[in-house]
Amino acid sequence: MSRKAVVFGSSGQLGVELVREFGARGYSVRGFARAALDISDRQKVEQCVAELDPDVVLNAAAYNQVDVAETEPQAAFVANALAVRNLALACRQTGARLVHFSTDYVFDGAAGRPYTEEDPTHPLGAYAVSKLAGELYAQAYLEAPLIVRTSGVFGPGGLKTARGNFIELMLRLGQGGQPIRVVEDHVASPTYAPLLAARTADLVDRNCAGIFHAAGGTPISWFNYAKLIFESAGLKPELQPTNEREYRTAAHRPKYSALSNAKLESEGIEPFPPLAEAVREYLAARRQWTSHVIP
Repeated sequence: MSRKAVVFGSSGQLGVELVREFGARGYSVRGFARAALDISDRQKVEQCVAELDPDVVLNAAAYNQVDVAETEPQAAFVANALAVRNLALACRQTGARLVHFSTDYVFDGAAGRPYTEEDPTHPLGAYAVSKLAGELYAQAYLEAPLIVRTSGVFGPGGLKTARGNFIELMLRLGQGGQPIRVVEDHVASPTYAPLLAARTADLVDRNCAGIFHAAGGTPISWFNYAKLIFESAGLKPELQPTNEREYRTAAHRPKYSALSNAKLESEGIEPFPPLAEAVREYLAARRQWTSHVIP
């Protein structure tokens, strides 16, 4: 009998890759987009998990509108914290393993180096607080949840979602003919969704539990990331650096939120490749997808 997995948030950039990756590893996978099942509804979550009785539940659903969350913190908390509590309770009742995805934004970015799992958290805004609360709910209700923190996820699924991803935003702006300004004083570790899904499956296969960082292997400023994207795509728009002081946002973001994968790699899991390689893979997948949908 094949193992069973349920993926919540299955229509997002990470969710579609989790469905594909776990399916490829022999799991019988059921995916649920928010329209099909809202995980903030505790009764529906418990009924779903009880009926399917999966071995593993993967939560890729999230409220990730970082700036909007400052004006509607309750909505962010319901989706990113209380919904995780619902999943944890459902998993506790059935004995399923919970894999929950969190974010580099649980840190304040003051360390100036890639964060490890042992570093103290210090969220700076409503979104970040809600994501940290989700981690705490998973740990409060389950003995051995797997919490995977990541950073700046991008994947081919972004071509099909309304909000896209940073690469799609840059490519769209690059066609506009106007100067493009990107912050140079904020550093992250952008992560390719198919690789994140594969590393997550590796962790599950090894029965790992606790908090793991799984992010792209290259700490990079958003300005240099944009530069890499345009170089990889063969575009030459006018790209200008800006900074946090000039480019104000509603939410306060961590300045250096890159994540260290040392703990992940200590489990014998393959390191993430350089970001340039992941961007090339993304652009190749993008060309293949668009060639199928555009006559």
